[in-house]
Parts: sequence; C-alpha cells; structure tokens
Amino acid sequence: MDGKEMRSLWIVLLLLVFSGAKPSEGARVFTIVNECETTIWPGIIPGDSFNGGGFALKRGQSVVIKAPVGWSGRIWGRTGCNFDGNGNGSCETGSCGSSLKCTGSGETPATLAEFTLAALDFYDVSLVDGFNLPVVVTPVNAQGGNCSTAGCDDDLRRTCPSELAVRANRKTVACRSACDVFNTDQYCCKGVYGNSATCQPTYYSKTFKAACPAAYSYAYDDPSSILTCNQGDYIITFCSHRKQGVCSYHDNKLTCSGTEEVASTCKWLIAMSLGLWSLLLVLLL
Repeated sequence: MDGKEMRSLWIVLLLLVFSGAKPSEGARVFTIVNECETTIWPGIIPGDSFNGGGFALKRGQSVVIKAPVGWSGRIWGRTGCNFDGNGNGSCETGSCGSSLKCTGSGETPATLAEFTLAALDFYDVSLVDGFNLPVVVTPVNAQGGNCSTAGCDDDLRRTCPSELAVRANRKTVACRSACDVFNTDQYCCKGVYGNSATCQPTYYSKTFKAACPAAYSYAYDDPSSILTCNQGDYIITFCSHRKQGVCSYHDNKLTCSGTEEVASTCKWLIAMSLGLWSLLLVLLL
C-alpha cells in the first residue's frame, strides 16, 4: 500500500470514529470517497438525507451519510466548480443549475450512481447520459443478494471519441453520449427503437462497455448492469483504483473492500484511532 492510499484510509477511519455515526434501523450507510486528484462537488437528488443535495469534497476526503429505506435517487460528481459564500456558482460538468445544493438533475454528460432502497436494494452506475468521472459502488455489510461491485474505474475522458468530447482549457473534461450528440432514434432508443428487442448496442455503447463492463452503456443494458443487494451499505468512490480499498464502519463493525492487506491495515488504523481517543479521554479527566 502506498503513502497516498494509507493517508486516505487514515482520513476515512478518523472520520468514521469521531463522526459518531451509528446504525439506524432501516437506514443504509453511504460512504462517499473522493480519490480524484482535485476537489469534486457531489450532487445528490433527492438530497434531503444527503447534506441538502450537494457539498464540496476535497481530494482524499470522505463523508458518511445515512439514507432511509424508500429513498430512490442518483449521485454524481461535479467538476470545475466555483461557488460563492451563498452557495451560488457554476461547474464545468454536472451542474444542477447555479446552486451548490442540488434540487434537480445534473446536466449531461455525467456518470450516475443510481439507487432504489427497499427490502431488496437495486443499484447501478450509468453512462447512458455520458461520462465525466470514474465512479465505483461497492456494497458492504450486506445480508444477501448479488451485491457485486458496479461502476466504471476507467477514465473515459482519455479515450473519448473526438465527436463526443467536451473540452475546456484544452482538456477533455467529459464524454457525451451518442444520443446527446446525434439525437437519433437509434442512439436514443426511442421511436421504433424504443424497446429491448430493437434497441441494440451501437459502436459508441460498445466502446463504453468494453472499458467499463460493470456499468450501464445504453438504455436497455439491464441484464449485466442493474444489481441487487439485501440490506447493504454502500461505498461510492470517485476515481477509484482497481486495487484500492476503502473502509465503512456500521453497526459496530468495520468492513473494508479490497485486498487482505488493506483490510488488515484498516483494522490496525481503527484500533489506533480508538486508542488515541481513549488516551485523550484519560488526559481530559
């Protein structure tokens, strides 16, 4: 494990220990992690249970939020944002109007993590509206179900076809969907192409799928892209690396994704954190 990963794990675990996050019956714990090189601004709708629907998340930071069963919505990352002290501003990608707190969907293109929380949770990561950031959803603490990892850990901005590329400051900052660019029935799965029999993968959706096999690539990509999990918690990681692990703490239990080395390090760090906290209490008393 390199220094960056160790530092990120330390930040996550200190947050989990000192935030006082406790289980709530029927709630799902969402741990949102920013492993990108720069600050991002997650957008969430509906956002009543998620810091009002929008907040800044600096490089290496994490936030732990609880969502009630019955919540159905989407989470995405905004990039290149500039907000004033009143939360007014704009973003290069993923804007939800001019506010830090999202009350509506983000502008395309944006990578979407989508959830419906019920007795059996449904979740996926969608590239149907294009791509702006790698996003991976990792279920933990589950009671059953498929509970596979969903998402896209490849950066499609680097390989985006020129006709789909969104550029700013001489860089590709996002990759549009073919529907968004060409607006044809075939690419948008509408008209005579508006069903699973006639709407088939295109050159562009196949390109997305090859890079990100665990993400939705077009509107009827259901069989390989929509996943289920029974009473799980979820780690949503922006700019995740394939061998990287992160930890979630819920119901007095620490769960780490990734390798055994990562899990062992997580347990060692949480023990150290609890020890430091106990020592601080002794000194204060």
